Amino acid sequence: RSAHAWPQELGVPLVLVPYPNPGALADSAADGAWDIGLIGAEPARAKVMAFSKPYVEIEATYLVPPGSTLRSAADVDSAGVRIATSRRSAYQLWLSDNVKNADLVLTDKPGPELSWDLFCAKKLDALSGLRPWLSAKAKDLPGSTVLPDRFTAIQQAIGVPRKGDADECKEAVAFLDRFVDEAKQSGLIAELLAKYNVVDKLSVAQ
Repeated sequence: RSAHAWPQELGVPLVLVPYPNPGALADSAADGAWDIGLIGAEPARAKVMAFSKPYVEIEATYLVPPGSTLRSAADVDSAGVRIATSRRSAYQLWLSDNVKNADLVLTDKPGPELSWDLFCAKKLDALSGLRPWLSAKAKDLPGSTVLPDRFTAIQQAIGVPRKGDADECKEAVAFLDRFVDEAKQSGLIAELLAKYNVVDKLSVAQ
């Protein structure tokens, strides 16, 4: 419903253009296939698109296997620790910029399930991901633990391709910022989180 709200305000039709993963959406920013994209705002993606203010955020953390001595996100960033992560995900981009000591082991292709397979097959020390997904996967590995803290929170925002007139891009972002502010202040975002039963998975961005 949030995707429908802003076209209604502009009086234009909505056409949904699905992509298999966020990386594919970012790669197509210059192709003219879409006008706005709902995606995690990360510095690497800011090279090809501008972002509105975030409307929701999702915690990213780690799952560790049974018997692990790792107890926090800070513990994971230690020498010799190997972290499975999904290539081109927002949290992978963050980890690549911020992990100092641990080793990142990336999937060949994007996809959290591929990172799960990698984690299990190579018996890695930690699996990175969004907390709701990791909590579900923990049920498949008895004795595993989803760490209580987070290494980052993915800021879900509205992206606009950086192409054509720079002033037009700024105007578009300013419009989307106003829309996001109004959607949060009116309770629309909170209403949608409750409606789709994801209050325990997502939170309204501050």
